[in-house]
Order: sequence, then C-alpha cells, then structure tokens
Amino acid sequence: MNDPRTAPAAIAVRGLRKKFGRQTVLDGLDLTVSRGEVFALLGPNGAGKTTTINVLTTLVRPDAGTAEISSIDVVRHPEAIKQRISLTGQSAAVDDVLTGTENLVMLARLSGLSRRAARKKAAELLARFDLTDAAAKRVGTYSGGMRRRLDLALSFVVTPEVLFLDEPTTGLDTRSRRELWDVIRSLADAGTTVFLTTQYLEEADQLADRIAVLDGGRIVATGTASQLKSRIGGDTVELHDPHGDLLREVPTDGTVSGLRRALDVLDESGAEGTVTLRRPSLDDVFLALTGGSAASDARHPATDPVKEHA
Repeated sequence: MNDPRTAPAAIAVRGLRKKFGRQTVLDGLDLTVSRGEVFALLGPNGAGKTTTINVLTTLVRPDAGTAEISSIDVVRHPEAIKQRISLTGQSAAVDDVLTGTENLVMLARLSGLSRRAARKKAAELLARFDLTDAAAKRVGTYSGGMRRRLDLALSFVVTPEVLFLDEPTTGLDTRSRRELWDVIRSLADAGTTVFLTTQYLEEADQLADRIAVLDGGRIVATGTASQLKSRIGGDTVELHDPHGDLLREVPTDGTVSGLRRALDVLDESGAEGTVTLRRPSLDDVFLALTGGSAASDARHPATDPVKEHA
C-alpha cells in the first residue's frame, strides 16, 4: 500500500459542493487518494457517494470546489480526464446478444484499435479476467459474477490510471463477490488506482487500503479499517446465555491482563454462560459516525438524487 502522505495524488478533491434543487448532496467534500491505492467510500443512502463518482468522472458538474485526477481539473479538461479513467457502474454495461469476445472487440475497435489488435486485446483480457472458456458464449448466458468480470475487462480495453467502481458487487452471491475482490486487488497491485463505493462493509474491510465515511455530503472520518475501528474503543468481553442472548459486556483494552480483569468482573457477578471476545467492526464505526445501520441501509434502494439527474 502507498503511503498517502508521500505518494503523488491520483485524486484530489477540495471543497466540492453540489445541489439538486434545494437538496445539498455534497457540502464541502475534501478527499485525497494516492496512486495505486484501493480507496473505499462508505455512507448511508443519499449521502452523495454516486454523486461524488459522477463528478469525478465528468458526468456531473459541481457547483463549487475543485476536483483533479492526476493533477488535471475534471471540469476544465473533461476529455483529458476521460482518457485516464474508467467507470463501472452498478449494472454490467455489456451486450447480452454478443459473445464475450465480440463485446471486447467492438469496444476495442471503437477505441481506435485495428481489427487484429482488437482481437489480440480481447483474448488478453478474457484470459486476465478468467473468461477464456466463455469467450464464444453469448453474454446472456453468463452468471452474475462472469458479467461483472466482463464489465471490468471492458474497462481495461484502454488501461485506465483510475478505475471507478460504483457498488461493483451489488447483487452477486458471496462466492462471486470474493472472486471479484481478487480481481480488483490484482488490478491495484498492477498499479491502477481503484476508487469504489460499496454497501458491503466487509468488502471495504477486506479490500480497501483506506476508507472514508461520507455523511451529510462531508467526509466525517478517513483511515484504514483498523484506524477507524480504534476510534470507537477496544475489544469487549461478552457473556451470553445458552440461547445466545447477551447477559453482560465488559470493555477491555485487548491485552492479556485486560482480558483477565474482564473475566474477573464476570466471575464476581456470578452469572453463568458463554464468554466471547468481540472486536469493533466497520458496522460499529458506521453506526457511531453516521447514526445509521449499514445493514438496514443496504436493504433499501439508494436515494442519491444524482441517479435521477445523471
């Protein structure tokens, strides 16, 4: 992972503001993303995650503030930005009637490659994203995970400096989601900066080098998963009855001596049950910083106004 304090910025945002009608979606947004970093943006529905991505990818013009990619202003030089980025949205942008190869060759030809170069690039990308066996099959027969991998492959017909992923694993089963995580991590390891929004806290925990929590159009916390978890306290020793219901919890600093003290407290209480050690999760961080439950948030459709205006 690059050190965000010393690595040159792939993305730099300062004072970004955006309104839709009377609703303020971005309210002085500031963030910096380093080159080669996997950066996750978390927030409740309507917090402005998709609006942020759409501003950075030139799809929406901000009302105020600045946003730069590789030191290029996204408002003043949108064409230069488009040459350096790729965007994969929540729905796979593939043609179901065409085969995997045909989808890739078509985009490669539209990107200026010769017929021969386009077929070569398609074969390389199909291999890279583990789709060679499905190359000649119509995309309409692909599984959800295969469609998402093809969508990512399309993003690399011309290798981007920054890849934007707006909730890339929404609707995928657990296995497909984890397979896609491996692909995303390999892209970052190869030097591509990855900026993603996600409704899955486990995804951000496992995948992101750094995480920013967005609430009310502003970044309310930024750091690694461990740093964010440490902000809300240490481990907790929990005592559960035979039915799994929580009887008592005792905070601890995570050390051996601290654990012994917590167990002594439970012993002195005389309560019987099963003891477990619980560490803070990103769900705890999300709840503490935004006042909302990520789990319940994920069950409701997004309300980001940009989805209606983009």
